[in-house]
Formats: sequence, C-alpha cells, structure tokens
Amino acid sequence: MRHRVFLPLCALLAVAATPALAEKYPVAVFSGLDKITARVESFEVKVDEPARFGSLEVLVRACDKKPPEEPPRTAAYVEIRQLDREDEGEEQADEAPPIFKGWMFAESPGLNALEHPVYDIWVTDCKM
Repeated sequence: MRHRVFLPLCALLAVAATPALAEKYPVAVFSGLDKITARVESFEVKVDEPARFGSLEVLVRACDKKPPEEPPRTAAYVEIRQLDREDEGEEQADEAPPIFKGWMFAESPGLNALEHPVYDIWVTDCKM
C-alpha cells in the first residue's frame, strides 16, 4: 500500500524538480543600426510575419526566453533577406535566398550577427 502512494509522489517531485523549458513568445524585439546615418532603431517583429528594416526583410520563425528565475537566455530564429529596389513594394522577397538564417542570442549579440555593409541587426528581447 505504501508503494502506491510513494511512487506517484516521487513522480510529482521529479517533474517539479526539472528545469523549466524556454517559453515561446509571439514577438521579437530587435535593435538595428543604419551605418550610413549612424542611427539605432528599436523595432518589433511578430513571429511568421515579415517586417522591414531599411532594405532588409526580417522574418522571425521562433522567439524563446527563459523564465526570470533562471539564468538569462533570449534567442530568436531569424531569416533576413535583402530586398532589391524592384522588389521593395512586392511580395517577391520570399524567392530571394536569405542573407542570414539562424539563431540570434540577446546575451551574445556578436556571436551570430548579421554581417551587412549597411545594417547591423541584433535581437534584444522576446515579448507577448
């Protein structure tokens, strides 16, 4: 009889002791530097909805952030495409190959950053 009570209690304690997984957020917050004007702008991008920064299209596939009680880790999986002048008003950016595709980490902005002659873009936060 003791084993029937003890085993579920152990399972409950094991689940409570596991570290929390990163939460998924619907919006990624970025900072972008225009190297020509030397202006830094903050902008938000919703997951799976492309947004423009200068002549770039930024598409976020996922944005994760650990809960506040754990060591900080904020990351976004991003695809960035260069828009041509003729494509700027059209939906043709999906056909262009990405100039950046991968994870960006807020705590290490230089680790996986966009290398572009005119723009620097880095993730700063994920939010609801």
